[in-house]
Amino acid sequence: MERSDDEKDGIYGNFMPKELGHNLALNGMKFVDEVLNGQSERCLENFRMDKPVFYKLCDILQGKGLLRHTNRIKIEEQLAIFLFIIGHNLRTRAVQELFRYSGETISRHFNNVLNAIMAISLEFFQPPGSDVPPEISQDPRFYPYFKDCVGAVDGIYVPVMVGVDEQGPFRNKNGLLSQNVLAACSFDLKFHYVLAGWEGSASDLRVLNSALTRRNKLQVPEGRYYLVDNKYSNMSGFIAPYLGVPYNSDEFPSGYHLQDAKELFNQRHFLLRNTTDRTFGALKERFPILMSAPPYPLQTQVKLVVAACALHNYIRREKPDDMLFKMYEPKTALQIKESLAPLEVEQAMIQVDTYDLEVAFGAEHPEHSLQLRDSIATEMWEDYIRDLAAM
Repeated sequence: MERSDDEKDGIYGNFMPKELGHNLALNGMKFVDEVLNGQSERCLENFRMDKPVFYKLCDILQGKGLLRHTNRIKIEEQLAIFLFIIGHNLRTRAVQELFRYSGETISRHFNNVLNAIMAISLEFFQPPGSDVPPEISQDPRFYPYFKDCVGAVDGIYVPVMVGVDEQGPFRNKNGLLSQNVLAACSFDLKFHYVLAGWEGSASDLRVLNSALTRRNKLQVPEGRYYLVDNKYSNMSGFIAPYLGVPYNSDEFPSGYHLQDAKELFNQRHFLLRNTTDRTFGALKERFPILMSAPPYPLQTQVKLVVAACALHNYIRREKPDDMLFKMYEPKTALQIKESLAPLEVEQAMIQVDTYDLEVAFGAEHPEHSLQLRDSIATEMWEDYIRDLAAM
């Protein structure tokens, strides 16, 4: 086996995939063949997607000329190396032991696949359509009140590794090194839009401002809106919950009787907006490399977030009912009681924004959005009271 003199990586964290325990005698291609010739569940376990989805992605990347077979490593093995790393949160040393290549070889193919996925990532992000999402239209708690809602926007902190001199701006409010990633999510666990690369110290509102004012911006269809939480402003295209009113499920204990239209609005707003939690949860479950800072250059760490979201969307499109997605499907209406609770990949994003955008949300006044929220809450409450009286 080839060795790299400066290879210092070990297994990242304490997780060792079971494949490493009994396949060390196999070389990389034999291991990949064994997985791909086995049950589809084994491919999902190792490469984070079913076999047909894996093979189709290989065909896409080869057909577009983004990856090619080499004398030593076929495209299937190149993709397997990349997916094995991000799907098991491993450092290079652990992958070397399994695939029997040098650290330089592993690193080179990892970056080749990452760049190939970035090159087609836009194809896997679709803006909201014109139809009412079925998650709204088929649920009387949400329809017709939220008929113009297209999804939810939220941000998460993704751990990041940077040099000592760069750490200040990347420390979030909890003192942890991270990048602040904004995403617009649909109600069917897909990403409409992702913006990565902002420092952890950047406010959520500032990151949203960036997403709305940059060249490849987050676009909200005319007359439609996203749901946001109170980290953001209630403004044109974005509706936040009422301040000073119970909001999440913990604030609506079992048996609690709703007091007014604002409480009812907040309760249902929360039930819809938690699609972001489920989408992020499914993303991190599939690609746990996003849960701890990987030892790569900052630019690579930013690309990894975008690529992971793109692959998430691709898999959701090709195999929407795979085991990992099933874990984060929304509960049915019977299981949730009423009383309970496009992508930015331009170079500026990849280079991590460090400038302060002064563009305000324009002269856009929030009055229309506030009036819309009040009208939704009022209509919802009137129907709620009428239905209670009819019981």
